Amino acid sequence: MSQMTTRSKQHELDAKAAAGETVVPGGTGGKSLEAQQRLAEGRSKGGQHRAEQLGSEGYSEMGTLGGLSSNGADGAQVAEDRGVEIDTSKFTNKETTE
Repeated sequence: MSQMTTRSKQHELDAKAAAGETVVPGGTGGKSLEAQQRLAEGRSKGGQHRAEQLGSEGYSEMGTLGGLSSNGADGAQVAEDRGVEIDTSKFTNKETTE
């Protein structure tokens, strides 16, 4: 791709972002192409860090709980209503604090 085409594409994406359109996956809320890229990177790193802290089991349990919440309903309440067991002890931070 030529440099002119790249700049044109970046300008087009920047204009779409300024109009409120999400042009980068995970960049929701950014008002420019660069802002959306930074938001997406930060969200990805945040998710990776959280997974490292909780471990795979805790991260999976938290995802189950989050997946049950809908339309403002609390995920814990929905789980209780449906009889779904959520082991909240797995939410404990794996990092040691001293």
